[in-house]
Amino acid sequence: MKKIYIAGCGGMLGEAFYKQFKYDYKLKCTDKDVNEAWISFLDFRDYNAYKKDVTDFQPDYLFHLGAYTDLEYCEMNSDDTYQTNTLAVENAVYIANELNIPILFISTAGIFDGGKEFYDDWNIPNPLGVYARAKYMGERFVVENAKRYLVCRAGWMMGSGPKKDKKFIQKIMRQIKDGKKELYIVNDKNGTPTYTLDFAKNVKLLLEKEYWGLYNMVCGGETSRLEVSQELLKILGLEDKIKINIVTSEYFKESYFAERPPSERLVNKKLELRNLNIMRNWKEALKEYISDYYKGYLD
Repeated sequence: MKKIYIAGCGGMLGEAFYKQFKYDYKLKCTDKDVNEAWISFLDFRDYNAYKKDVTDFQPDYLFHLGAYTDLEYCEMNSDDTYQTNTLAVENAVYIANELNIPILFISTAGIFDGGKEFYDDWNIPNPLGVYARAKYMGERFVVENAKRYLVCRAGWMMGSGPKKDKKFIQKIMRQIKDGKKELYIVNDKNGTPTYTLDFAKNVKLLLEKEYWGLYNMVCGGETSRLEVSQELLKILGLEDKIKINIVTSEYFKESYFAERPPSERLVNKKLELRNLNIMRNWKEALKEYISDYYKGYLD
């Protein structure tokens, strides 16, 4: 059984990777937030500790998952962000190269400036803020320096339920749970949801085929924050009970002051050309996500 070291495994993506890989691989999952019995402590920003822990495990693959993803935090804490989202990635590349093993890095649709409606795997990024710049420089370092790598770009992430999901779906679900009868949703942000379990499954397929390289990896279907909200209320059977007030991003500028691209829509062009795109349509994935992870949440 081959071995995978997964660094930064405590978040919503880590949960999905653990579920998808645990039966077929021997895993060592680490994070600075030890929130599961299967996670052990490691702060991957500490290069010496990171190198020792990975080397002691002697894995066949190194998955580097963790990152700061709160854009406002990143804007206010740029040094911490670059240390976590860029320099720690460089550390991971050094370690993987020394052990002569492939590395997996998770990038983001947020590295584009939103000037185009859609972005395929070959479009040139133009990051807007600290978070996007830090992630893009991590992506570039992996592509330019790792011996073998998978860089997979995700979109609007959803997964792992109320315990770990800190993104859009959970924010809406939290408002509904709190009894809100009106939601304020922007109509000027487009993107592609990415269900963490589907994402991990598609990574597994690429890994086993050994198709190294850079890939967009998002759910099918072009959409917007507004349409995702409407679909969520439909799935919950609340479309007639909760009103959506349509606003622009200006409405939230005090809380969400970090610049965000108007379009983060990715196209899985390389996966499609290789006949390896198993990402489902976002509506199907969202329905399954709510059914599997939010049973009884609104009761």
